[in-house]
Amino acid sequence: MGDLLKNKRGLVMGVANERSIAWGIARAAAAEGAELAFSYQGEAFGKRVEPLAASVGSDLLVDVDVGDDASLDAAFATIAKRWGRLDFLIHAIAFSSKDELTGRFMNTSRANFKRSLDISCYSLIEVARRAHPMMTANDQGGGSIITLTYGGSNRVTPFYNVMGVAKAALESSVRYLANDLGPDGIRVNAISPGPMKTLAGAAIGGARKTFRHTEANAPLRANATLEAIGGTACWLLSDWGACTTGEIVTVDGGYHVLGMPQSENL
Repeated sequence: MGDLLKNKRGLVMGVANERSIAWGIARAAAAEGAELAFSYQGEAFGKRVEPLAASVGSDLLVDVDVGDDASLDAAFATIAKRWGRLDFLIHAIAFSSKDELTGRFMNTSRANFKRSLDISCYSLIEVARRAHPMMTANDQGGGSIITLTYGGSNRVTPFYNVMGVAKAALESSVRYLANDLGPDGIRVNAISPGPMKTLAGAAIGGARKTFRHTEANAPLRANATLEAIGGTACWLLSDWGACTTGEIVTVDGGYHVLGMPQSENL
C-alpha cells in the first residue's frame, strides 16, 4: 500500500461491478491509503457494490438516486454525519436509453434527451453543490472532484448519439465548476478514457468494433486499462494535482491525436 492519499476520505459514485471504471479508481485510491464511501442505486446494484466495498475496507454505502433531490440530500447527510468532511468525490454516472444508442442521432426522443442530460451532466452539479460544504470543512481546505467523459463529446462516434451531447455539456460544466469552486480550493477535472469493456460501454451500438478499431490504431496500440485510469485519478486526487483544475485528461493510448487510421489499416 502507498500513502499518496493517506488520511483522505472520498465518495465514489457509479460502481456497477468489478469492471467499472469507478471501481478501477476506487481500487487504486484505496491502495494509496484513501478511506472510501460508495453510492449505489437500488437493491440490485447494492448487492454488487457491497462485497467490492468490503474488499477495500469500506462499510459506508448510501443508496442514492441522483435524479431525486431528497435522495441526494439524505445520502450526503449520512456521509456528513459519519465523516464530517470530504476530500474527494468520483462522479462516474451516466445514462441514456439503450434503444437510442443505435441508429441516427436525429431520432433522439425529447424524453430521453432530457433524462440523458439530467443524469449524465446535471447530476455533477448537484453532487458538487452538496460536496462543497464538506470539502470546505476540511482541515486542510478544499478537495478534488473527478468525473468521466469520452471523446465522443467533440468528435462524432458511431452510435454514441445523445451521449456525445451530454458529455459535451458535462465537460463544459467541469470548466464552470472549476472556476466557481477554485477560490475554495476545490479542483474539478474529467478523465476521458477511450472505449472500455464496461457495462455502460456495452450498451452502445457497435461497441466491440469500436474497441478493436481504437486498439489497432492508437499510437500505443492499446486501449486504456483500469489500472492506468486509476493511477491518473490518484494523481488528480492527491496533493500532486494541487494546481490542475478544469482539465479534460485523456487516457486512451493516444488515439485522440490521430487524424486518420494507421497506414496499415487504411
